[in-house]
Amino acid sequence: MFKNTFQSGFLSILYSLGSKPLQIWDKEVENGHVKRPHDDDIQSDVLEIIGSNIQSTFITCPADPSATLGIKLPFLVMIVKNLKKYFSFEIQVLDDKNVRRRFRASNFQAVTRVKPYICTMPLRLDEGWNQIQLNLADYTRRAYGTNYVETRALRLCVFRYMRIVDYGGYISPTACTQKRSSHRNSSYTSQCRKHEKFLWDGFEP
Repeated sequence: MFKNTFQSGFLSILYSLGSKPLQIWDKEVENGHVKRPHDDDIQSDVLEIIGSNIQSTFITCPADPSATLGIKLPFLVMIVKNLKKYFSFEIQVLDDKNVRRRFRASNFQAVTRVKPYICTMPLRLDEGWNQIQLNLADYTRRAYGTNYVETRALRLCVFRYMRIVDYGGYISPTACTQKRSSHRNSSYTSQCRKHEKFLWDGFEP
């Protein structure tokens, strides 16, 4: 999708305030819903994905299963609200060995497990809104000893609120907040700033 697109700075693939936030996403909903309610904490519209289990309700990008994202930017940034429910997401990447690897994070797993084609990791979230930053190049190197080439697909199995999913080439601690400050009120910016930290663990340096 983005292979022939000039990629620099941030590339948004989901923004809850957009006119069509799920335009390039596919929805799978069973015993649940995907809605865009108003969040009172930040006084803004958000994306809510609720389901009975993570296998039956999720969104996937790109919507076409035969297509790939082709995103070469190595940083994934997501802003999510902790509703104290199960949450999982999965990223498929391509490395310089031409092997497709998957990274899956969830808040119901306790330890990191690395297998040939998938790495599963625990995810810790603070109260309220969280900014999650994932360095895919670093994780690919540490898990498999190979180099990150591009992101091919992303799946969100979410039982909570989503606001933004961005890819970036370089991320400073306040980059995402600064970039989106014109779209947020001061209440949201202040609250998100409390959680601007790397929320993953499990790998040894």
